[in-house]
Amino acid sequence: MTTDVITVLLADDHTIVRQGLAKLLEGEPDIKIVGEAENGREAVKKAEELKPHVVVMDIAMPLLNGIEATRQIIKSRSDTKVIILSMHAHDRYISELFSLGASGYLLKDATGRDIIKAIRAALTGGTYLSPSISRRVIDDYVSLKKKSVTEELYGSLSNREREVFQMLAEGLSTRKISDILCISPSTVKTHRAKIMDKLKMENISQLIQFAIRIGIVDVQS
Repeated sequence: MTTDVITVLLADDHTIVRQGLAKLLEGEPDIKIVGEAENGREAVKKAEELKPHVVVMDIAMPLLNGIEATRQIIKSRSDTKVIILSMHAHDRYISELFSLGASGYLLKDATGRDIIKAIRAALTGGTYLSPSISRRVIDDYVSLKKKSVTEELYGSLSNREREVFQMLAEGLSTRKISDILCISPSTVKTHRAKIMDKLKMENISQLIQFAIRIGIVDVQS
């Protein structure tokens, strides 16, 4: 893909991060910020509406995390590239996101020049990993390092179950989840029961602790 101007959507739940990225990127003549999103669901919606060339995506966002948002964007917008900008360097994130088709993975301690390089690389079909990601993490991705039993169980959840899982972990009520997903409360309860069964968990407290541990829910948000 070649273009004179690269259009970019910024998705991060922290306003100051989006503002900092916008200021950085607006100094580049070939990059234009076309929109911002403060959660994963908004990122998916705006990617569909604005059709950006690149989405710069955080992982730990409310309502829909960056992994699931990436899955939905790439599925519906095959021409849109997704670059992850995250606090986390977990091999599970790298493995899953690249298997979904993400074009880059940078840590938030990356330099502005790294982010710009990643955006430009995405447009030429390349991939970009943050220089600060250790060789061990890259090797873990390449060798498909064995995940923990619980993370393997999480991988068995359907896409919709993962959406419900995150909202349950964020403390949203059954009614609120049903309104957001446009499904009935009874369907939400069915998903919840299946999630608890698949993850072999007995209560929501365990689910929340697990969501925090794997970075789906940011305890500092």
